[in-house]
Amino acid sequence: MTLSWTALEIAAALAAGIVLLMIVRRTARRSSRRALRRFKARVNRFKLTRKSYIRTTLIADAAIEGAVRAYAAEHKVPAGKAWKLVDEYIDEIVPHFNIFAYYRAGYLASRLTLNFLYKVSLDYEDLDALENLPEDSVVIYLINHRSNADYVLLAYVLAGDASISYAVGEWARAFPLEYVFKSFGSYFIRRQFREPLYHTVLERYVQLITRNGVTQGIFPEGGLTRDGRLRPAKIGLLDYALGVARDPDVARRMVLIPVALNYDRVLEDRTLLRELARKTEGIRVAKAKQAAEVLHYMAWNATRMLTGRWKRYGRAAVTIGKPMSIIPWLNAQKAHHGDVLSLPREQRLPVVQTLCDEVMHRIGAIIPVTAVSLACAAIQSFDRDFIPKKALLERMAEMRDVLLELNAKVLRADGDIEETFDRAWRMLSMRRMLAEAGEGYLVLPGSRPLVSYYANGIAHLLGEFEAGVRARDALPMLAVTGEFNAMR
Repeated sequence: MTLSWTALEIAAALAAGIVLLMIVRRTARRSSRRALRRFKARVNRFKLTRKSYIRTTLIADAAIEGAVRAYAAEHKVPAGKAWKLVDEYIDEIVPHFNIFAYYRAGYLASRLTLNFLYKVSLDYEDLDALENLPEDSVVIYLINHRSNADYVLLAYVLAGDASISYAVGEWARAFPLEYVFKSFGSYFIRRQFREPLYHTVLERYVQLITRNGVTQGIFPEGGLTRDGRLRPAKIGLLDYALGVARDPDVARRMVLIPVALNYDRVLEDRTLLRELARKTEGIRVAKAKQAAEVLHYMAWNATRMLTGRWKRYGRAAVTIGKPMSIIPWLNAQKAHHGDVLSLPREQRLPVVQTLCDEVMHRIGAIIPVTAVSLACAAIQSFDRDFIPKKALLERMAEMRDVLLELNAKVLRADGDIEETFDRAWRMLSMRRMLAEAGEGYLVLPGSRPLVSYYANGIAHLLGEFEAGVRARDALPMLAVTGEFNAMR
């Protein structure tokens, strides 16, 4: 009798669990539909395709079948073992997009986090061109990479326009990040992994989603900038995506959109500078010291919040560039290379590099100039640690004028330069990069790398001007006044 009652209780619990699961799923679906109506966002239907269908499609792909035969022959293993490896690659790469996770949980978390840390701003180079893109456009956002927060920031500001499938590095393949990114529709890639079979699977997956119009986000630099400067573009993923443009209909619809991001504070800036120092100078920091610094950072910020002294880290700024159809580029290459997309890989890649370099140039031209980057660029232009306040403000004003002449995206360009410096000063003083000293400011010991990091974010816009002011500052003191007045 006891056993039968236990069985009934188990059956009742299972039934209650199933009913509860059905209620939760139904509620999530309703919430997802409400979110889509609220954002008026277009979600590509292919993103909702079951993973099993994508696996079946890829396994039936002739290119992957050929790569399996080549792998089996090269490694002298049965074809079944190679197919098992393909299945592992597919499971690793392919996401499982969830509308509720992206537009409810993800959007809420990103809104709370980003607005807690930053004042977020969004600007467009040509809003009309973006709004007039045909609905069937195959859109690929190409983005500079400054922080791991880039993924969240761009998805947040574009939530009302599109859901973006990012190419995410293996750094995020850890629980729960892997599940989170995959539920947002992002696919994983192994950087520095040269196995041809893996790259065939990745290439065919990228081409599959591109052909089906999935909006993608790619970081052409291939990783975070360590010194603040734009890195040379890598072309692997873009070349994969362009492969489907051999179809004239896809080529007609394919659009590249440059996106530029900048921050008044990159959360991992010191870590990135350490990685740079380790690579270039062999300088290593003990893990215990790094852990202690992290704990100190957390405790310090917790204290600031508890005591009501918490302040945001300035701006997180995004500029969406003008859309670029690939048709003009394809037509321009025909005179020199014919059908460039049909060239062998070793001949095609240098040509694709020119396209990627052009996009990176456009990204550089629309980098948002934040208060901290402008102040650090001005500080960096002086070859001394003490800078009079008047000289610093004048240099910032000069640089801002030059940037505006170049049509750069200077934030709050119509404000007083002293107000801009005050915004930067709050961050520079809080981070112990700059200190007041008499009638000026002193760059604190050990802070030069950080100053350079933020100055480098806009250095490509100020190269000739900065060289000019350095040369001017080096003139003998008696000649400086006349030269300075002449330049003004």
